[in-house]
Amino acid sequence: MRREDLPAPASGLLLTHFLTVADVPRARAFYSDVLGGEVVLDENPCIIKLANSWLIMNPGGGPTPDKPDVTLHPPTDPGTATSFLNIRVADIERCYREWSAKGADFLTPPIDRKAEIRCYLRDPDGYLIEVGQATGLLEGILADPPAGQG
Repeated sequence: MRREDLPAPASGLLLTHFLTVADVPRARAFYSDVLGGEVVLDENPCIIKLANSWLIMNPGGGPTPDKPDVTLHPPTDPGTATSFLNIRVADIERCYREWSAKGADFLTPPIDRKAEIRCYLRDPDGYLIEVGQATGLLEGILADPPAGQG
């Protein structure tokens, strides 16, 4: 294993995203086979290098000494999200076609939101993933305000 393949900066910091998953092999297959990530470590924890970032995945569980009042579990309500992955792409139509052909289940096709074209999909554990391509934003055009705020 090479240091540059791991989320281990020689200086400063880098951002990774941790996902609590129900089935590590299933999640690993989705992020590597469908989204094209590189498996750096199979398990304990599973580490996937995806573009210029890393995903770290492990099963849920109860409190540990460093998080004494926290229990981890995958999403339980697909209608509610408190955070989501946001993947920025250069060609959303191509991404939509390729990932759909590999089994990705998008909520809708890409939709033009003025500042960007975007769509959402879910991973096997139900995590929401936004896929977006900057369009109008590059010209100073902003998106509509969130629902209920405008």
